[in-house]
Amino acid sequence: MTAHGRPTNPLLRSERRWAVFFLTPSIIGFLAFTALPVVASLGLSFVKWNLIHPPEFVGLGNYARALHDPMFWRVLKNTAVYTVGTVPTSMALSLALALALNQKIRGVTLFRGLYYLPVVAPMVAITMVWRWLYNSNFGMINYLLSLVNVPAVPWLTSTRWAMPSVIIMSVWKSLGYGMVIYLAGLQGIPQHLYDAAAVDGANAWQRFRHVTLPMLTTTTFFVMVTSIISSFQVFGQVYVLTRGGPANATATMVYYIFQNAFQSFRMGYASALSWLLFVVIFLFTVIQYRAQRERTYYE
Repeated sequence: MTAHGRPTNPLLRSERRWAVFFLTPSIIGFLAFTALPVVASLGLSFVKWNLIHPPEFVGLGNYARALHDPMFWRVLKNTAVYTVGTVPTSMALSLALALALNQKIRGVTLFRGLYYLPVVAPMVAITMVWRWLYNSNFGMINYLLSLVNVPAVPWLTSTRWAMPSVIIMSVWKSLGYGMVIYLAGLQGIPQHLYDAAAVDGANAWQRFRHVTLPMLTTTTFFVMVTSIISSFQVFGQVYVLTRGGPANATATMVYYIFQNAFQSFRMGYASALSWLLFVVIFLFTVIQYRAQRERTYYE
């Protein structure tokens, strides 16, 4: 290498040119479709703009408006309820599923594929199926409940049941994602730890508690952080299942941002809401990182 960092070796220079050649499309795509919109949304958050009239600079007015907007706190609460209802349930079921499918049983590969299928299936298609399942008049779920003399439940039309309905569907869809991550974590645990525990007389529950769970702390932390970030950005299932209703019972942050941006054309206010959501997610991630840093176990 020269003093200016330029390689003198022709082979290294050729590799650098090819690296730049292959990376350039990705860099252009990132700048055009990620970095530029992010910077633009930050700028828009300081203006009042309805796409028709010229933008009007309002400073921090959009942020102040959000903090005094009852609907902002309502959708933030709904988003928190959705996250609390979805993340722990999904993680627990994903771990149980991974433990079951980590065994040497017949057809285990098929079952893994079937449970992962909802993750890659289109959200809109899945949500339409669940709308049919939840239908109060002819839905499959109420039909099955009627077989055991349980009265029909207004899954999507009741303020009491609408959010649980969205949570149930989201848990079902995300099971495969957590399962795959936990499976990778389980298969990375050294067998000699289980052998040593067995020699010490540990039963199955004690091996799970003192070997499996500690060795899965990094995996659990990763699944938890990504699941919480994903939950705070929930939109598709809310939009197709309930449109935020009934009576805003399922309206979430991203859905409220969508309403302001593309239905009310308050682009500046929607941008400010987006940055407030970013701040909330960032703070949660930092808190989780600091809380888990001393509890994460490495072999």
